[in-house]
Amino acid sequence: MDIATIIGIIGGLALIIISILMGSSLSAFINIPGLMIVVGGTIMATLIMQKLNVVLGAINVAMNAFFDKTEPPDVMIKQIVNLAAKARKGGLLALENERISHPFLARSIRMAVDGVEPQEIIQTMKIEKASLHKRHETGQKVFRFMGATAPAMGMIGTLIGLVQMLRTMNDPSSIGPAMAVALLTTFYGAVLAFLIFNPLAEKLEERTKHEKIIMDIILSGIEGITKGINQSILEDKLMAYIAPKMRNRRQ
Repeated sequence: MDIATIIGIIGGLALIIISILMGSSLSAFINIPGLMIVVGGTIMATLIMQKLNVVLGAINVAMNAFFDKTEPPDVMIKQIVNLAAKARKGGLLALENERISHPFLARSIRMAVDGVEPQEIIQTMKIEKASLHKRHETGQKVFRFMGATAPAMGMIGTLIGLVQMLRTMNDPSSIGPAMAVALLTTFYGAVLAFLIFNPLAEKLEERTKHEKIIMDIILSGIEGITKGINQSILEDKLMAYIAPKMRNRRQ
């Protein structure tokens, strides 16, 4: 679990709520019509922008911001180097019963054990890599759209509240509720966009970059394993993918 994401969201909301309570009642910032405009409007606009299954799929992609299951690059390199050593000693068939957690690496090894040509393995895995990144980019696009739409919906709510207020200026009792819609919808839109949607999109982009590095390491590792490259040489090659400070951890 990514503690930073949890702390950021909960901490940000907590700070907002505490700031509200220090000056007024929390109920003063709860406005059902405003929430309907911002939350409902953002969801409806997103459904117009993308198909339903894509929007629902984006929720699954968003889980990557809360749960980082990808192994560190140096750990992956160590695993690949160990596989290369076993393959040089006992041939590719020696890897047949190896338990590999990363599905991309597991499939690559299985294809190698089955006797698939190295170039065919690389080509197949590159296609799978491109497909995975496309799905992730679609999820990021959905959240970026929601991050841009929520403040716009807040502005629409503000305009609705102002129109209602101007139409009922002769009735002082109706001015307050109309002004609440006008101001709170902007507040809701800003909170959703800048505390939830936009940060999630940025974190998902970073997850995708990290996954890309892992997949590039695996592709280079599989090429080295199938060609029987010495594990020390292969390790030096794979270490070029990661930062120098992480390379020192293998010592």
